[in-house]
Amino acid sequence: MKLALGILTSIGGYLEAGSLGTALQAGATFRFGLLWAIAAGTICLALLTEMTGRLAAVSHQTVTAAVRKRFGVAVQIWPLTAQILIDLFVLACEVGGAAFALELMTGVSMRIWAIPVAFGLWLLLWRGTFGLIENGVALLGLVTLAFPVAAVLLRPDWATVATGLIPHRPQSGGAHYAYLAVSILGATISPYLVSFYSSGAVEEEWKETDLTANRIVSGLGMSFGSLISMAVVVVAAMVLKPAGINPQSFRDAAGVLNGPLGRAGFWLFCGSLFIGCVGAALELALDLSYIVAQSFGWQWGENQRPEGEARFALIYTIALPLVTLPTLAGIDPLTLTMLSMALTVVALPIMLAPLLVVMNDGDYLKSHTNGLVSNIAVLVIVLLSFVLAVVAIPLQVMGG
Repeated sequence: MKLALGILTSIGGYLEAGSLGTALQAGATFRFGLLWAIAAGTICLALLTEMTGRLAAVSHQTVTAAVRKRFGVAVQIWPLTAQILIDLFVLACEVGGAAFALELMTGVSMRIWAIPVAFGLWLLLWRGTFGLIENGVALLGLVTLAFPVAAVLLRPDWATVATGLIPHRPQSGGAHYAYLAVSILGATISPYLVSFYSSGAVEEEWKETDLTANRIVSGLGMSFGSLISMAVVVVAAMVLKPAGINPQSFRDAAGVLNGPLGRAGFWLFCGSLFIGCVGAALELALDLSYIVAQSFGWQWGENQRPEGEARFALIYTIALPLVTLPTLAGIDPLTLTMLSMALTVVALPIMLAPLLVVMNDGDYLKSHTNGLVSNIAVLVIVLLSFVLAVVAIPLQVMGG
């Protein structure tokens, strides 16, 4: 089912540690004032995934492979290096987030859970198929619908909520507001989501006849994630803000669903955090193997047996033990996540700029190259990524 790829990708973009953490902090600090950042990120991500899905359907090439063939390995090595570093950093956040969710549920330290979580992820990747991972995470990810349900039950003034879709200057805390806005955009427009989506489309053997489905999948899939993320902001604004809670750890926000959903709220929060982080971790581990294999022209594919594509499987086999180190050291996953968002933003232009050239190359896309509107859209996204890259680190210092 193609829609599952969109939902799986959106879980990695909206429901993992970074997006959940920034959404909770945004609602707890500025109520509905940062909903516009989620909406803007959703539009950008939907456009980018549609383009790379179209590239995969027409050329049967992923965006990483297309950039390598178009520019050569000498150019590809720079976005590859940047994306490997970002993927490893964010993967560490997701392993930590999943382990922390288990700590909340069991009372056993996340340090104890780090290695079992990483092993479980590796086992799923080693033994599972892309379809199993895709459909399994998409189905389990429905637990996050607890946030929209809670948002409705809290009965906010929806007219006031809607004002958050319009950017405005806050009365105080301007640097922190700007930092969270940049972090939300960085968490949403993560480059690995773009490369993962195109790789998934090739795994599923999309064809030109799937172009309409691609537009629907990219739109509906990202809208699903956006709905959940906005609901997290609304719930945090209605529950954490009045209580004066500014969540510096996921533990601070663990009871955010208890009011509207009762005792089940705690378990639904933990389940949402766990499933979101596991889904994102699977995407990131696969993406690491995808981009390395595609950059060097190796055989790749989650649907193939590991012994048949040993180098592909070796990448995630090395990565998963490595990224447990921050959790084993006791570093709080939300703290690590907020730092990773700024680093992601800095790397955005390096990884997105080549896409503008590839999407206008008729050798890949035939008659389906970008039109004027799509070119303007991707140019705006690339320029936005440059602006965000310039301001990310200063905002991290002043408002993070």
